[in-house]
Amino acid sequence: MAATSPADLAALAATDVAVPIPKAQLYAALQSPPFAYVPGTFNTRDIGRQQQQQQQHPQKTTNGNSSSVGGIRPGYAFRSGGFLLGPGLSDDAKAVLTRRLGVTKIFDFRSVEEHAAQPDPSVPGIENVWTPAVELEAVVEVRDFVDGDGEKGYEAMYLDVLRLYGANLRVLLEHVRDEPAKGFLFHCTAGRDRTGVVAGLLMALAGAAADDIAHDYLLSRIGTEPAREQLIAFALRGSGAAGPDAPGFHNLISLRGACWAAFVAAVDREFGGFEGYVRHTLGFSAEDVAVIKKNLVEG
Repeated sequence: MAATSPADLAALAATDVAVPIPKAQLYAALQSPPFAYVPGTFNTRDIGRQQQQQQQHPQKTTNGNSSSVGGIRPGYAFRSGGFLLGPGLSDDAKAVLTRRLGVTKIFDFRSVEEHAAQPDPSVPGIENVWTPAVELEAVVEVRDFVDGDGEKGYEAMYLDVLRLYGANLRVLLEHVRDEPAKGFLFHCTAGRDRTGVVAGLLMALAGAAADDIAHDYLLSRIGTEPAREQLIAFALRGSGAAGPDAPGFHNLISLRGACWAAFVAAVDREFGGFEGYVRHTLGFSAEDVAVIKKNLVEG
C-alpha cells in the first residue's frame, strides 16, 4: 500500500471529530510516516520525521530559493497516546519499542490519578519516568471553549500544561542534554494535548518550521481515531459537560490550527517563546539550551 502523502495526511486531519475517518484511509495513514505502529498503544509517531519530509520536499522562500528549515533528527523522539488497558504489552510490541524504534526511556505526562489507574508497562531495556505534578490538575471548563474555535480555552489549558508539568519537562530535557544517543518516547492519555505541547516545545527548540509544528499537532486527529469514542467519553467526564451537544464541547474535542496558534502567541507573550520558558522558568542555562538544540538536531 502506497504511503499517504503529507498533503493528504493534512487533508485527512481536517476531518470533523464528529465524523469517523473511513477505515481504509485511516489504515493507510497510520502505516505512513511519521506514524509508527506499536501494538498496545495509539497515536504513535516519530516527531523527527517532519525534518526528513521537509528535506525531501523543501519549501520555497519568497525569493524562490529553497528554505533551510531545522527540526528533530528522525529516530530519536517519539510521541504516543497512553498504553491500552489489558494484560500488558506483547513481545512484538516490546520488540518494536526497543529494537525498531530504539526507545530507552518512556516519559509519562499523566496526572497522579491517571498514572495510578494504569501505570506504564514494564519493558526490559526501557526506563519508565514519571514525575507527579507539583499542583493539583487544572480543571477544564467546557464554557471556556464556547467562543470562536475555542482559542481562549486551549490557550489557558496548554499554558497550564507548562505550569503544572514543568518538573516533567525538565527531566525530559535533561535526558536530551545528557543522553543524545538514547531514543525516548513521551505520552499522556490521548497523546494529543499535553503530549502536543511537549512535542511543540521540542520541535521549536530544534528550529522546526511553524507550519511543521502545527502539522504535527493536527495529526493527532488521525492518530486518536482508533480510540475516538473512548476519548470523547473521557472528555465528557473531565469537562463536566452535560452532554456532547453542550456549548463548547465540540470545540473542546476538536483540533484546529487557530487554537495552536493562539497558544504559541501566548507563550511568546508570557515567556518570550519556548526557549524563554526553558531558560527562565525551567532554569536551564544558555549553554544547556545550546547542547539540547544540538542533540535534538545532530545527536
